[in-house]
Order: sequence, then structure tokens, then C-alpha cells
Amino acid sequence: MRFLATAAAALLLASCSSPESGDPDAPKVAPILTSEDAKDDQTFADPEKARVTHIDLDLALDFDEQMVSGSAMLDIIAAADVDTVVLDNDGYTVESVTDGEGKPLDYEVGEVVEGKGAPLSITMGEAREITIAYSAKDAAALQWLTPEQTAGGEHPYLLSQGQATLNRTWIPTQDSPGIRQTWSARITAPEELTVVMSGLSGDEAETLDDGRRAFNFTMDKPVAPYLIAIAAGDIVFQELGPRSGVWSEPSMIEAAAAELSDVEAMIDAAEALYGEYRWGRYDMIVLPPAFPYGGMENPVMTFLTPTFIAGDKSNNGLIAHELAHSWSGNLVTNANWSDSWLNEGVTSYFENRIVEEIYGKKRADQEAALAFANIEETLADVGADAPGTALHQPANTDPVGSAIIYDKGAYFLRTVESIVGRERFDAWLQQWFDNHAFQPATSAMLLADMEENLVKDEAEAEKLMLREWIYEPGLPSNVAKPDPAAFAEVDAAAKAFSDDRTLDESEWAKWTSAERQRFLANIPKEMMEAELAGLDEALRLSDSTNNEVLFLWLELAMDNQYERAVPTVDAFLSKVGRRKFVAPLFETLMNEGAWGQTIAKRIYAKTRPSYHSVTQGTVDGLVLG
Repeated sequence: MRFLATAAAALLLASCSSPESGDPDAPKVAPILTSEDAKDDQTFADPEKARVTHIDLDLALDFDEQMVSGSAMLDIIAAADVDTVVLDNDGYTVESVTDGEGKPLDYEVGEVVEGKGAPLSITMGEAREITIAYSAKDAAALQWLTPEQTAGGEHPYLLSQGQATLNRTWIPTQDSPGIRQTWSARITAPEELTVVMSGLSGDEAETLDDGRRAFNFTMDKPVAPYLIAIAAGDIVFQELGPRSGVWSEPSMIEAAAAELSDVEAMIDAAEALYGEYRWGRYDMIVLPPAFPYGGMENPVMTFLTPTFIAGDKSNNGLIAHELAHSWSGNLVTNANWSDSWLNEGVTSYFENRIVEEIYGKKRADQEAALAFANIEETLADVGADAPGTALHQPANTDPVGSAIIYDKGAYFLRTVESIVGRERFDAWLQQWFDNHAFQPATSAMLLADMEENLVKDEAEAEKLMLREWIYEPGLPSNVAKPDPAAFAEVDAAAKAFSDDRTLDESEWAKWTSAERQRFLANIPKEMMEAELAGLDEALRLSDSTNNEVLFLWLELAMDNQYERAVPTVDAFLSKVGRRKFVAPLFETLMNEGAWGQTIAKRIYAKTRPSYHSVTQGTVDGLVLG
């Protein structure tokens, strides 16, 4: 039964059937959406005519040249009268294209579009299997680290980051989240290095005659192309549970495993909430600090920043978030990036539910309250009517930061839950994952599904304000605000410090990471040098091993031109490449006139080569103009 009119009623779902093999929940050919709101303007592909369904990579890693080279064999599905397939190309060099019998095929690389790359048009005729011989040097998705940039200091390292459209710099395919593909890979690397990918590994690595080893991987479930990921280096593995484990450099493995010891319990909690974990294994790799994000939800191999390791599991909300992506984002994926909140907002809600199950309601409420503060701060900065504050963000919408697609998205679902009740809401969300598994989705589809399978009558529909949440800017009036008691003690301490600079140091020692972050966020932004020195000495902020807390302290210190903290900022920016920390610190410095700009430019000249292209792209605009 449907209570609200919606454009989703006109959705056309285009799908192709093929014999199933293996997991019955994972069709070899995933459906695509052909409605206007599902089309992706960030790809050159025309999947309604011809689309990639499988990629088979055979690549060699060359650390000296910082290049991958080899071939990609693509399975294509197309109408009988279609003789051309269009792929995305953002810098890789095509050497040849052949059909399944090895016969050459004509191809053309079109005009480059800034930020998008160029179309690679291949005249395939009746062929539906093609092989592209190619190489990719200096690909933006790939970061090649020298031995000096690793913890061990002896061997080089490679890591990738494909989201949102970077994988087209090293993989010839249709790089759009709505064109899901299965894949396999054979990767060769120097024998002293180990390769991992976001697929299940095959047999033990094969030692070759040329001082290299070959590694094999398979992803038999159709995934969005941005989820194909690779890492290679001097890494070791430690098991965490029957279906989970962690990779890292040897010097970090014990700390990483200790921090991640709750992962198996997290998987159990997630399954109890919203159904079966469908990917087989849940492994992680803790990467060198150059990795630009907190985490990346690559299937069966989550990529993690080492900055989450605090020694007390206080930052494990990040782990809950990346695990939750195994349902929202990986299982059901936004069809294009205008609806990225379907990945991140739903996941942020799910994350908080896992945290509640594992670490308790108080911690979950506190982390939710921090998220709500992020929303309020963003709306205060950009205005509640800014188009970028709507969840659905059409092309050319100016982004306003993660507080919208992550935190507002989560609060949308928290609000719905508060109105319909947790039991009904959980049943609805599980059926959403089940009924759209391994498929792309849009905001219109989710709205229609809520109206069909959750809303009970017109009165409840009006109370929920679903359309306003998804398509309108700002926060709807029905938002379920966080519990004001979540930080009552901390807020009182912050007020006392603001009023007369008094602080009970013993209380700080008892606080959680979330409480410490709340305190630092709520104390005055303008402070004298002596006050900053006293705060640092009392709380030992510059020595904090929790990077979330350390970052907030350094941001406050630089905002007040606190000279004594500059060496700590220098050291922090020299060892951390996570954009969440790096970009705001450089922005703060650049806003401090000649004093800060001199420091920023000096540090960035030294640290820029160590950052991933994702981080460089943001900081270049801040520091280099």
C-alpha cells in the first residue's frame, strides 16, 4: 500500500538473466537502473547499450617505475545490434585491444574532460569478450611508498584508493557504482612482498622463476568498480576469529590485533540486527599513515588508517562503520554519487547500532551527540538553506562536508526509528537489504520502499516527513535530537572552564574519547598563551595517543598561534596522511595570516610527497592556491 505519490513509480529496472554459479544470492549479472535519477554523469559508459559484467586482471607491479602493466579481459553484455562499448580512461595507456580469438579490435581514446578522464570507445562487433593490454603509470588511485615511508624501512609499499572515480586511472572498465561487476585477478610482485586485494585469495602464492610471486583473487559477487582495491608490502597476518583477521606491517600487528579483538563480536551483532554477512570473510589491513581516509570498506579487505589505534578501542566506531558498509554500500549501493548518503548515512546509523550492542548505550548516545553537533556546526557555517545540505545532491551541487551525507543521513533514520519504533524499523531495514542485495539504489527507490513497506497510514506519513528529509535542505522540524544527558557532566566541565578556567584534571582521566572530544570542542576558541600552556600541561594533550583528541588540541593551538605546539603539528602532519586531520590543520594555519602561512608552506613542502593524491588534491587548493 502506498500513501504518497512518488516519481519512483516510474522506475524501470533493466536486468539480464544468466545461469547461476556458486552463491545463489549473487547473480553473475547484476541489474542496472535506467531511471533518470539513477543515471551517472560521471561515467562515459552507456550501460543500457553495452556494459561490463566481469573483469579478469593479469597485472605485474613495478615498484621502480611505479607502474602496473598487463591485461584486462572483460565480459560484455549488449544487444545484438550494438557493436561498440565505451569504458572510462583517466590516464592508463592502451597498447592493444583484441577479441576472444585474439583478433585486433579498433579503439579510440576521446577528448579529456577535466575531473572525468576520457572515453575509451572499442569497436567490438559481435565480440562479447575483449582483452585490453595496457599499463598505468602514476595512477591517481595508486600510492607507491618508498621503504623510508614504511614502518619497517626495508621494502616499498603499494596501496590503492578507488572511491569515487579513481579506479579508472588503473583499471579499464566502466567506472560507475551502478554498473556492478564480478572480477578476478592474478597479480605478480617481487617475492619479498605480499599482495592482498578486496577479493578472496586463491591458493598459496606461486613462486616464479624471475624472483617474483603470483597471487590470485576472486570476487564472485557483483560489486561496484570503486570497491576493487589492492595493497602490497612487507605485511603479515593475524587471525582474529573464525572469519576475520588483520594484516599489517610486522611492527604493528600486535597493536592492531589487540585494537580489533572485538571484530568477531561486531560481525555477530551486525548479523543479529540486519541479517547474514554475505561476503565470506571479513579481513582488514592496517595501512601506513599515508592512507587518506579513516577506513575504506573494500569487500573482504577493509582498508584502515593506523590513526584509529589508541590502545583502548575508543576509536572503534570506525571499525563498526566499515563493517556496516558490508550491508549499506557494498550490498546495496548508491547508483550514482548524487545519492552517496544511501551508502554513508545508512552506514552511520548502522554503525551506531553496532556500537550500542558492543560498547553500550551511553557510548552510542555520546557518539550520536557528536554527530549531531557536526550537523549543527555545518548548518551554522553554510546556512540551513544551502542546497548542499539536502541528502540527495544532484550534479553541480556544492558539497558542504561529511556532516550531511554521513550524520544527517544517520539522523534521518534515527528520527524514523523514533517515530515508528525500533522493532518495525529494524524489520523494514533488513528487508531493504535483502530485497536489494547486490543491486544499485536511488533516493527515490528508498522513499518508495519506505512508503510501501514501513509507513502504515497517511497520518504517520505526514509525521515522518520523508520527502523533506531526503530532498530539502537543513534539518526537518521532527528531528530526533540527541539525549541532552549524554554529555551533561562534560558540558558542565566545559562551562566551568569557559567561565573561570577551572578544570578537574581527575575527571579528564576518567573520560572516554568521545567525552574528551566534546570538552575540547566546547571550550573557548580564543585563549591566551598561558591558558593554552596550562591546559596542555594539565591534560598532557600534546602527548595524547588518541589522534582524534590530539587533532582537536592542535587545531585549537594553531587557531591561537600557540608557538610551542608548532613542533607537534609538524611531527603530526609528517606522519599522518589522513585527510580528515591534514586538511583542517593546513586550513587553520593558512587562515592565520603570515604566521600560519609560513608554517603551512614549510611543512607542506616537506610532507606533500608522502600524501595520497586524494589528500594532495584538497591541500593543494588550500596551501598552493
